[in-house]
Amino acid sequence: MLLHAATSNPGKLRDFGYAAEFQRDDFSIRPLPGLAGIVAPPEDEPTFEANARVKAAYYSRHAPGRLVLADDSGLEVAALGGAPGVRSARYADDQQQAQRRPLDPALTLDERNNAALLASLAGIPEGARRASYRCALALARDGEVLHSAEGCLHGVILTAPRGSSGFGYDPIFYLPECGFTMAEIDPVMRMKLSHRGRALRNLLPLITGE
Repeated sequence: MLLHAATSNPGKLRDFGYAAEFQRDDFSIRPLPGLAGIVAPPEDEPTFEANARVKAAYYSRHAPGRLVLADDSGLEVAALGGAPGVRSARYADDQQQAQRRPLDPALTLDERNNAALLASLAGIPEGARRASYRCALALARDGEVLHSAEGCLHGVILTAPRGSSGFGYDPIFYLPECGFTMAEIDPVMRMKLSHRGRALRNLLPLITGE
């Protein structure tokens, strides 16, 4: 069965590809054709699940008859009241506007977000830097959401990045029980542990005879 992922994020596409390969041999996940030419919908819902459902329904209307998979995911830090949350991808921009906090324009988006988060947590001790990665997935066809599922991974935020194989907040998201960050592991192990892999494992059993 073929699922079309409504994302152009190379990290997410890589994750989905590994997940489909190693979790179910009867599923494959490919990018949604023509995605670059589709105007993106607003992502202004208050929860990851709501945003994922909106995106799945929206993009599936542009791909009649196809099963379209959409996700919304991000980081929640307890010491910041759950922020960045659904604003994870835009955290640096939000902080810059709210606090006039300058960031190096030469940094990538991920590097800017990491730098903004570390600045927000400056002075917070390790024991109070608990965080959770959360992912919500939704599957839709012809504008109708058929299934949804979520996954979560708990860790702590370091004071400096480590590793180069991940994306997003992976270089500062540390797993104490494992002794490494999400940017220090190979893609297969990443999908076994990650919030996105867990969400997909929860979703795939729901898809029967679609």
